[in-house]
Amino acid sequence: MSGSLAAGEDRPRPGRAAVRAAARAVLARTAHPVLLLAVVVVFAATVRRGWPPGPVTFAFQFATLCYLAGLERLIPYERSWRPSRREWRWYGVYYLLTTLGGSTGQTAVLLAAGAVAPERPLLPLAAEMPLALLLGSLASYAIHRLGHTNPWLWRLHGVHHVPDKVNVGNNGVNHVLDVFVSQACAQLPLALIGFSERAVFGVGLFVIAQGYFVHANVAVRLGLLNHVLAGPEQHRLHHSTDLAEAGHYGSDLSVWDRAFGSFTWRPGREPAEVGLLRPESFPATGAIGATLVHPWRMPAKTGETAG
Repeated sequence: MSGSLAAGEDRPRPGRAAVRAAARAVLARTAHPVLLLAVVVVFAATVRRGWPPGPVTFAFQFATLCYLAGLERLIPYERSWRPSRREWRWYGVYYLLTTLGGSTGQTAVLLAAGAVAPERPLLPLAAEMPLALLLGSLASYAIHRLGHTNPWLWRLHGVHHVPDKVNVGNNGVNHVLDVFVSQACAQLPLALIGFSERAVFGVGLFVIAQGYFVHANVAVRLGLLNHVLAGPEQHRLHHSTDLAEAGHYGSDLSVWDRAFGSFTWRPGREPAEVGLLRPESFPATGAIGATLVHPWRMPAKTGETAG
């Protein structure tokens, strides 16, 4: 037929930009579900095969970091927040310190769980896990909020708020004692109450996944799920220098921020600036030695918070 197109000729094809945009949209929608699925798979495999929880927890934490660091390259929220090579070196040192504090606290929790847990759990695992998650999240919320209001604890926790960007790498920028205290206080009560070791381990995996996810510099929006689960949109506000919007002390669930009036997120709300309100009050992130001794060198100042 005259004027008809030959097979494959002049048919509109999607441009590379459109294909990339579609791929980024798919990644943005699946990033969090894939991470939560990984929590379920790792937990089920560990329980079924009898793997030691300690090494599994460490491996899962590292894998989560790598997964989210990759997503930061593919679907960044703010390109200027990408770590430089120099910053990655700093973050590597802090990661080791954070892992030391976190693993020490986690080991103490799991040992306590194994020592005091009843031979037969009082509740089936399906009921035990949600209850353990709620109580552990409440304890985590309380110690995190106290870290912003108690002068001495702030000298530990404020280290985490020094960077003026939020990404998965600087999630590990913490004082080693802050990590130990937070880890122990958030999960030790679960062991002492009598939750099974499996429940404590499962909750720990979820907390690790959520803790890294909320800090990731990824263009992911949870929508209505923000009212149940913590997400990056909320945690960026937590790091805001504007104290009026810097609530969101929950790093796993957002229900306690709702319950206690520290929920400030609304669709489209983004921080203009993140970091410390008074940057001079803490050593720079790269001054690792000064950071570690900082809590004992500077007098506590009431009301000194990062938001």
